[in-house]
Amino acid sequence: MTTEGNPRDLIQSLERGFAVLLAFDAERPNPTLAELAAATNLSRPAVRRILLTLQHLGYVHGEGGRWTLTPRVLSIGQHYSASHGMIEIAQPHLLRLAEQTGESASLAALDGTEVVYVARVPVRRIMSINISIGTRVPAHSTSMGRVLLAWAPDEVVDHVIAAGLEAHTEHTVTDPDEFRRRLRDVRSLGYSVVAEELEKGLLSAAAPVRDSSGAVVAALASSTSSGRSTVEQLRADVVPLLVKTAERISADFGHRQGVTSGPLVRKGHEGFF
Repeated sequence: MTTEGNPRDLIQSLERGFAVLLAFDAERPNPTLAELAAATNLSRPAVRRILLTLQHLGYVHGEGGRWTLTPRVLSIGQHYSASHGMIEIAQPHLLRLAEQTGESASLAALDGTEVVYVARVPVRRIMSINISIGTRVPAHSTSMGRVLLAWAPDEVVDHVIAAGLEAHTEHTVTDPDEFRRRLRDVRSLGYSVVAEELEKGLLSAAAPVRDSSGAVVAALASSTSSGRSTVEQLRADVVPLLVKTAERISADFGHRQGVTSGPLVRKGHEGFF
């Protein structure tokens, strides 16, 4: 993770607190103190103080030597949604797109080397991964990530490549030169179609969503499976609807057609502030 400014301005205790919170996941739903210390590379005394503080604030609960998150952590995501107008603006458009295509529609933002789902209208379960708001997926092997990276600065793309283009299936693009070529194609076409690069059978298309300055701040995606569609059908039937819907969301967010800025210069979710 990159930071701006003087490192001395950062609050280390806050950084450690978030590290402990983020250590709770599907593999560690109710970890012990020792497991959290190992996951975060923090000392046990430090983790103990953090857990006691989080428990005092109501974000974790400890019992029998194990710790769990409380429902209060959901309020953090609720505050995010409430403070970002694009999500509220996009929701009816996502619903309409899902009705038109009969497939799930999602809105996502770039965060480091990953894409984070910030809004979604599910229709059918098409992935073995349980997709919900806040789910993170690799940017390099998804149509949403390709769209967001296509308009990103070179240093952002370099960071993703340097982190490794992991092969999730035999179709995943792992060659840096080929990956950059794919991004140029996305920028030229104005949309991305990715077939079975994240998961076998998963097909998806995505289009850019812009803010009032013309910067790409999110990606709108529609996903289906190879059992219900083909890449050719996706391009012919879904992409036109997807692009039009992304343009409508952008317009509602203040973007005027023909106005574009330079590359995406957003870090994390700054495009929604």
